[in-house]
Amino acid sequence: MPQHIGIVACSAEGAALCYRTICHEGTALLGTYAHPEVTMHTHSLSEYMRYIEGGQWAGVAQLMLSSAQKLAKAGADFAICPDNTIHQAFDQVAERSPIPWLHIAEEVATEAKRQDYRCLGVLGTRYLMEGPVYPSKLADMYLDHRIPQPEERAHINEIIFSQLVKGRFTDASRSYFHQVIERLKNRGCDAVVLGCTEIPLLVTEESSPLPTLDSTSLLARAALRRAVAGHLS
Repeated sequence: MPQHIGIVACSAEGAALCYRTICHEGTALLGTYAHPEVTMHTHSLSEYMRYIEGGQWAGVAQLMLSSAQKLAKAGADFAICPDNTIHQAFDQVAERSPIPWLHIAEEVATEAKRQDYRCLGVLGTRYLMEGPVYPSKLADMYLDHRIPQPEERAHINEIIFSQLVKGRFTDASRSYFHQVIERLKNRGCDAVVLGCTEIPLLVTEESSPLPTLDSTSLLARAALRRAVAGHLS
């Protein structure tokens, strides 16, 4: 049997997109209507935000670990988290987790290297763009990166938390993201990381001024590959 995937969710829209991707794309590997077993657990986003806004990453780690423990009891073989920002607490979680994890930024960096990109623009929440999650993983792959300017980061963060996590996707916000990506292109980026799991619902590969690295889909596909590896061998 394929391995059982556990999803540690944070925000609803990103988690739902990850779940749908696993279910829909599983059919290409396993047959019509088929996908690996999936269990999801999430604490309230308000609990996460209380710790994130206070810079209390140990508290974020405790929430993630709590979800992992529940998923392990439900039978999950490994865990993924379709939220880039809270990966800042990843190392505190992985060392204590009852099940192994995939790291979203590692999957993005691996795909960027595979496609021979050299300099990535990184979009996401302010905490993600200004934090250590992507710089360390991209550096491991000898990849350079850029983030938007301070005022751009502030506006992107506002769009994410006032609109995207609430399922609101407007033409004005889409246009703004495209403008920021264009400016990243002018600063030497050859691809852009959609490093908030809701951004792929707003910015598409077809409309973006740069090739996109959709962190949500890349993580979901990595989970599928891991889940079916032994089943198909």
